[in-house]
Amino acid sequence: RLANAVTPLWRLPYQEQLQVKYETQRKILQTLASRLEELGIDAQKPGGLCCPLQPVVPSPIINGYRNKSTFSVNRGPDGNPKTVGLYVGTGRGRNIVCVKANHVENIPSKHKQVAQCYEEFICHSPLDSCILFHEGGHWRELVVRTTSCGHTMAIVTFHPQQLGQEALATQKALLKEFFTCGPGAVCALTSLYFQESTMTRCSHEQSPYQLLQGAPHIFEELLGLKFRISPDAFFQVNTAGAEVLYQAVGELCQAAGDTVLLDICCGTGTIGLSLAHRVSKVIGVEVVEKAIEDAEWNAAFNGISNCEFHSGKAEAVLPQLLASWEDARPLVAVVNPSRAGLHYRVVRAIRNCRSIRRLLYISCKPEGEAMRNFLELCCPPDPKKKLAGEPFVPVLAIPFDMFPHTVHCELVLLFTR
Repeated sequence: RLANAVTPLWRLPYQEQLQVKYETQRKILQTLASRLEELGIDAQKPGGLCCPLQPVVPSPIINGYRNKSTFSVNRGPDGNPKTVGLYVGTGRGRNIVCVKANHVENIPSKHKQVAQCYEEFICHSPLDSCILFHEGGHWRELVVRTTSCGHTMAIVTFHPQQLGQEALATQKALLKEFFTCGPGAVCALTSLYFQESTMTRCSHEQSPYQLLQGAPHIFEELLGLKFRISPDAFFQVNTAGAEVLYQAVGELCQAAGDTVLLDICCGTGTIGLSLAHRVSKVIGVEVVEKAIEDAEWNAAFNGISNCEFHSGKAEAVLPQLLASWEDARPLVAVVNPSRAGLHYRVVRAIRNCRSIRRLLYISCKPEGEAMRNFLELCCPPDPKKKLAGEPFVPVLAIPFDMFPHTVHCELVLLFTR
């Protein structure tokens, strides 16, 4: 049941998985074409698509490709309230159960090993797991990050409830001891982090990640560059797949030596830095402060001097950047937002900047909020919405399978005007 919930395509041969994903992306492009027609835009191409769709680009690695896994703590099928795994069931159905991820194809064995050790640790702890905040308990989720360089980072989330500083210090010391000289030492962690959190999700700014043991960062190599990764920094979950994706993005940008590349939602700077040698300048924008620190370090470490990074919400930073844009060099934008898509003010800033003639939108959920963005980018000018700029037109779509065994796909849509 867990494999079917987390990796619903796991029983299909890989070529069939790619065909399933192709059909899904085709339907999304048909929907976009229909929605554009409703706006009075003649967008129907052969097959009822809004633009040509290329075959799904396969992932170089099919099993165990994830470099980041998040494990929950909850009641298992045997009733153990300290089971570390992934959920089956729904909150609405009141049938949630936490199942060990031992047989899930897309999670590497190292992640499963750390999860098993964490479960062993909390099972021996006198403190309860925190399943519902108001019912007390302390031990919460575990995040494991790994890199192809052999580094492993573990981040333990802990609800402090009413514990004082002394009691908290004791728990941190026990956790550190377990993973450094106890049974957890087999995991050979590069970094062990601890975060006290009274919320479901917490940023470093809201509640700092506390380094209990090891190095503050882990490192990844991608397209010949070295990248530093902080606990909460975004990094594509499939490193080998990301290399293929970024190479294609570089070709689609058609960036000449005088081009300025605008990397919106840049994370640790992977896209911009991997393309920096092709362009005259890279400007990155990212909301996570620690990720920007990583991006700046990554640029300096790799000897890349034509990049500048801006920390802050894209809807606050980008309109200011583009409103005063007077650079005569061609400007290409790459956006890689979360599932929530781009804020309307970001889309408006892109539309109203005449210098941007080419835009690459990378979406992990094109049928969701990204669809709203596509329509905003392509609709006729609208003075009421302060959309003055010439509309974009979708010209090519390429899906990348970054998530084998799941139904998800990363879609790259190229827009021009």
